[in-house]
Amino acid sequence: MFSMFPVATFRETTLDYANELLIMWDHKMGPLRRGNQGARCHVLLHDRKPVAVTTASNLISPHIGGGAKWLTRENTIELSRLCAERSNITRVALRLWREFVFPSLGYDFAVSYQDRKLHTGNTYRFDGWARVAFSRSGRDTRSGRDGRDKWVWVWPPP
Repeated sequence: MFSMFPVATFRETTLDYANELLIMWDHKMGPLRRGNQGARCHVLLHDRKPVAVTTASNLISPHIGGGAKWLTRENTIELSRLCAERSNITRVALRLWREFVFPSLGYDFAVSYQDRKLHTGNTYRFDGWARVAFSRSGRDTRSGRDGRDKWVWVWPPP
């Protein structure tokens, strides 16, 4: 039988709800907490049930570290969280975000950081992003966590 309702939807959501999902799905970096900066958050729903979430944030530093100083607050948005209840849905959420959300945000570039100890980077590589820099963060002043070694991925590729 034909249904008039979509199988899946990708829509804007609140930072509070995005953080609930990040906690529920045990995102390695945890919920997004960047003071009063805010974020543009989107959720992928399947039969009205959340299955993936994205958050996009302004850069904290004036530019990206690791030698990619051409990526600045003025021209770059960070895909600050990408998480799904099942790993194979992550790539779907990334593609939807890149194709439909990113173009509406008014930036030339999007970046995302990949912790080299936790992930291979294949999610970004298979979606066409380019690895442009390596960065080492200092100790997190809020959580006390040690800094991380991270690859910086950019869309569109330079």
